[in-house]
Amino acid sequence: MQRYSTDVDPDKTAKAYGYELHCSPKDSMNLAYAIKGMKTENAKKFLKEIIEMKRPLPATFHKQKLAHQKGIGPGSYPQKAARYMLKTLENAGNNAEYKGFDVENMKIAHISTYRGRIIKGTMPRAQGRATDKNKKTTDIEIILEEVE
Repeated sequence: MQRYSTDVDPDKTAKAYGYELHCSPKDSMNLAYAIKGMKTENAKKFLKEIIEMKRPLPATFHKQKLAHQKGIGPGSYPQKAARYMLKTLENAGNNAEYKGFDVENMKIAHISTYRGRIIKGTMPRAQGRATDKNKKTTDIEIILEEVE
């Protein structure tokens, strides 16, 4: 069982956890940094714009050898990570609605991403050799809080 990294009041918050999602942990970290503290509707709009490649994500972490985007410096369009983060955010919103909170009036109080399990794989090479071809996974936790 996966545990959340913070203890919060369950009467004021709603939580969601995305476990072993098949996306880049580095991109997920930059996305989490960008949307932390946003209202849920603004965060959903921001993630949808990244998925549609209308707005680049500014790179705060892991920005070496990353192309510069117009007006923001180093950045990218991590569509896969944004799709998974949007799904987890919608799940947290549904949990908030189930608890009776006003989803329009909630903000992201806590969001964090972790490296998940590595799925082992091999790729056959010449002369009977093989190379590792592993897949990275990411764990995402989101905690929404009602704004007064």
